[in-house]
Amino acid sequence: MPDLASMPFIEFGFLRRALVGGLALALSAPPLGVFLMLRRMSLTADVLAHGMLPGVALGFILAGLSVPALAAGGMAAGLLVVLGAGALSRATGGREDASLTALYLVALAAGVALLSWRGSAVELTQVLFGSVLGVDDAALLLMAGTASLTWLFLALAWRPLVLECFDPAFGQAVGARGSAWHLGFLAMLVLNLVAAFAAMGTLMAVGVMMLPAIAARHWAMNVGGIVYAACAIAVLAVLAGLAISFWADMPAGPAIVLAAGGLWATSMLAGPVDGLWARWRRRHLTG
Repeated sequence: MPDLASMPFIEFGFLRRALVGGLALALSAPPLGVFLMLRRMSLTADVLAHGMLPGVALGFILAGLSVPALAAGGMAAGLLVVLGAGALSRATGGREDASLTALYLVALAAGVALLSWRGSAVELTQVLFGSVLGVDDAALLLMAGTASLTWLFLALAWRPLVLECFDPAFGQAVGARGSAWHLGFLAMLVLNLVAAFAAMGTLMAVGVMMLPAIAARHWAMNVGGIVYAACAIAVLAVLAGLAISFWADMPAGPAIVLAAGGLWATSMLAGPVDGLWARWRRRHLTG
């Protein structure tokens, strides 16, 4: 007899679609989160997720809750924020993170205003926080295609990205073309955030990318090991979060992020690499 956790996925097709899409994201988004963490850019994903909102809102106004329209609008807005921040920082001589902050704050306010103007409270909540009902065939194709494209990009860009994290001067000296790979990395970042919003919403999409990556550093010491651990943690978070979403009748996005947060807390407490228990035990044995 199936247990309580697996019954919803057996009985309901929309939950199976959400599970397949969530697993695709769990295998593609966390590796990007690991590189953001290693480059001390963890908040960049959150900035881009907020920056996509005006494009998502315009897509909703023009075509309703159509995944292709919402995805196209979010992708265009995310890329505009990334490229606009770089262009503004070069034109004014200011810092790129300051330009990103200014753009994402304006974009967030504009997106919420547009959604409030033309949508109901239910539609606003669905766009911001996601809905398992939003994972249709088009969303599944977007998530699966994003995962495939992300891993293809990582297969080509792995060495340059690792070099840029740990020794950018050496990478530049050997002609690694760090700026080109950086732009490609940002494009993959935006694409993954766009793919995640159907099930998780624009405000929660970053959770499945960053929380598993942050938790994984407590389970491995090399980049490859951290990436594998991040993907495993994300898969567990998706499984647990969708089950919680069904049984507790709450939006899928917050449920998955809460599950990922619980796994992060567990990793921080019990992880063998700089976990609180491991650090206390080392001090106790050497003290």
